[in-house]
Amino acid sequence: MGKVWIEAALNGPWGRERQPGIPVTVEECVADGLAAADAGAAIIHVHAYDPSTGRQNDQWETYARMIEGIRAKTDVIVYPTIPLAGSDYASANAQQRFAHTAELARRGLLEWTVCDPGSCNFARFDEVGDQSAGFVYQNPMADIREGLRISRERKLHPGYAIYEPGFTRLGAALANATPGLPQPVYRFMFSDEFAWGFPVRAEYLDAHLRLLAECAPGAPWMVAGLGVDIRRLIAPAVERGGHVRVGLEDAPWRTELTNRAWVEQAAAAIRAAGGEPASAREVRAALGH
Repeated sequence: MGKVWIEAALNGPWGRERQPGIPVTVEECVADGLAAADAGAAIIHVHAYDPSTGRQNDQWETYARMIEGIRAKTDVIVYPTIPLAGSDYASANAQQRFAHTAELARRGLLEWTVCDPGSCNFARFDEVGDQSAGFVYQNPMADIREGLRISRERKLHPGYAIYEPGFTRLGAALANATPGLPQPVYRFMFSDEFAWGFPVRAEYLDAHLRLLAECAPGAPWMVAGLGVDIRRLIAPAVERGGHVRVGLEDAPWRTELTNRAWVEQAAAAIRAAGGEPASAREVRAALGH
């Protein structure tokens, strides 16, 4: 057992009508980020919002205020999302999707970024009978390549959300074909509420790990998801040398726990499994920095 990274995903694209407890304003995101860091998170992931509409708005200036506000008081890795193309939350072409990432990186504010190597159907089990519900989460090759281009040029670690096993295969192949790309982080996405990927069981984590060992041996990975209580996989992840993401983006909709509480419970579960939450400095060191 070693040092285990905890990532806190603060809000996601859901809006308060779906996840009432999320932080929306810059000040709320900074406060939640600091609380999560105090509870043991070394990595903070955040979505920017327009408070007047309650919808995601990926302006680099908003992200800069969040990142600088958190880092002014604690040393953590803070990184933004990209628009959820294909949904009603956001839409954009490749350059537009990564414009804020490029600008934040140019200003020296980023260490990690989002670059999801694949597309998939997004449908919730409780909405599957609704003919108007669901969408295709779209990551065309042009978008993936633009994200990896920025990651290579600006020395950012791509965060790969692995919704389906093919994401691992394509992500690893593209990483191998991109000389100078910093090490991607593979985030295995589980769900209780969405009809993609695997349910939250250790045997399915092992399936992910067998494929990762073939495609990208030794690559860092974590358990995460959307609409999920990932706590059931924390001990298996620690035992297998992995890391953990929790927070209101990932939690079941209308959870009563705060971001701080999710991180506190993750930290306690990690310690119970024989691990210890890592600091941001230890995360960077594990990635060769």
